[in-house]
Amino acid sequence: MSAILAFRSLFARQARGFAIALLLSLVTLFAGVALLGTSGWFITATALTTAGTAFNLFVPSAAVRAFSFVRILARYGERMSGHDATLRLLSDIRGWLFGRLFPRLPFSDRSLRHGDLVSRLTADVDALDTAFLVAIGPITSAIVIGSTLTIILCFLLPTAALVYGLSFGAAVLVVPAVLVIASRRAGTAVVVRAAAARTAVLDGIEGHADLTLFGALGATQDGFTTLAERLAVARGRLATLTGFAAFGVQGLSAVALTGSLWLGLVAFAAKQIDGPVLVGLLLAILASFEASSAIVRSVGKLTTAMAAAERLVAIADAPITMLDPVRPAALPAVLPIRLTEVSFRYPGGAPVLDALSLSVAPGEHIAITGPSGIGKSSLLSLLLRLAEPQSGQITLGGVGLSALAQADVQASMALLSQDSPLFNDTIRANLLIGRPAADEPALWTALRDAGIDSFVMALPQGLDTLLGEAGRTVSAGQARRLCLARALLSPAPILLLDEPTTGLDRPAELAFFATLRAAAIGRSVIMVTHASLPEGTVDRVLTMGDGKLFERFSTRAH
Repeated sequence: MSAILAFRSLFARQARGFAIALLLSLVTLFAGVALLGTSGWFITATALTTAGTAFNLFVPSAAVRAFSFVRILARYGERMSGHDATLRLLSDIRGWLFGRLFPRLPFSDRSLRHGDLVSRLTADVDALDTAFLVAIGPITSAIVIGSTLTIILCFLLPTAALVYGLSFGAAVLVVPAVLVIASRRAGTAVVVRAAAARTAVLDGIEGHADLTLFGALGATQDGFTTLAERLAVARGRLATLTGFAAFGVQGLSAVALTGSLWLGLVAFAAKQIDGPVLVGLLLAILASFEASSAIVRSVGKLTTAMAAAERLVAIADAPITMLDPVRPAALPAVLPIRLTEVSFRYPGGAPVLDALSLSVAPGEHIAITGPSGIGKSSLLSLLLRLAEPQSGQITLGGVGLSALAQADVQASMALLSQDSPLFNDTIRANLLIGRPAADEPALWTALRDAGIDSFVMALPQGLDTLLGEAGRTVSAGQARRLCLARALLSPAPILLLDEPTTGLDRPAELAFFATLRAAAIGRSVIMVTHASLPEGTVDRVLTMGDGKLFERFSTRAH
């Protein structure tokens, strides 16, 4: 419920832009109806004018041109204001959604796959642009246009007002409502199956090497083909329902037009209405149904938007796994780390850590080695309080992690993982993630400490150089150093490094370790790595095995 209320407040924030778009949409429809109606009246009146009879051609011809220009300009303004408000809304929704997700990570629902989460954060958010642009706005405009024309008919052709009003009302309200009900399941199926297809694509790309190695490409391709076929079936079903609804609207349009024509001819025969006025009204009726046809096409998309919104609400209202204490303790000024008899396992899994103990003094650098899957990264997750141990205690500065605010715990630690990303933005923007308020000298200090300042200085745009998607415009070693600079820019006194040299060749790896040792002086460092460490890189090297840590090397005085 809180997520739904938040959606409403986000829409309200862009109310001014949507109101302008709605007003211009009304002007566009009014101009279109007036244009066709005036043209019909003008042509008919001209044809019926007898020779020698005076007829003012200027006013109606000027009105036709005026309505035409107004329609074009209003349509352009409506698209500009509507799309501007919608893009701002989507930006607000993404910001709000990420804010809701951070305290909920990692999700307690471990069935939520990475590809599905990406689909929700991208495609499902984008689907919400339908809500106003192709649904709420057109329906509101159509109701106003239909009501206005019904009132005009009450004065000029009263017998046709009821036929038109009922037909138009059914086309604008009844048919879309029936379509929403009938296509709800189909719209949900389209969103869910499209998300499954996107997940399969992402999994296939990320795991292509493994799939090739194990000869599973064929089975994976067959599975994706099945998903694509199921998606096509769902989209076909939704298109069929939308087609039936469009047929219904066209039928109602025919009823309104033929009924009004019949009743109009009766009124014309009884000399209750002029011929040119009748023609103008009939063409205005025809033009008004342009709005109802657009609504049907829109409602087909609205059902998918509703399903996408439900998927977003599901993750936005997911339970928070790590709750802050009611009265958090203050974060101590000095932060030694101590783990005492810590045991941890994932739900339904085997023990990962078994009565593990570890102490790290302020400013000490340690490395933890061991086979993949042994629990090294799980240890870092416990330190960040992304998970809770089943037994034992973890303290920071002598205070238990569970007694501290989550924000304080995570602000005291900077994580550089093996997949820490560089975003498709400037070097400056990527660095400022570490400390948003950092000034330019601080940025250059972090770059110098990370050993990459000379490279950035040599770039034509310097700090404002765009890095491209995933930082593909720089080498793997440069990307690692930029990520290190971002971590160093953070004021966190503790650095957690999870396989920081992944993807680097040996010379680049050695250079990174040399840089790290000098740059992290004064900070505590816990580094998880498979790499062979040169002497002097860290103060202690520990090996993990059987859920415990064993000291392999130490330069610390005893």
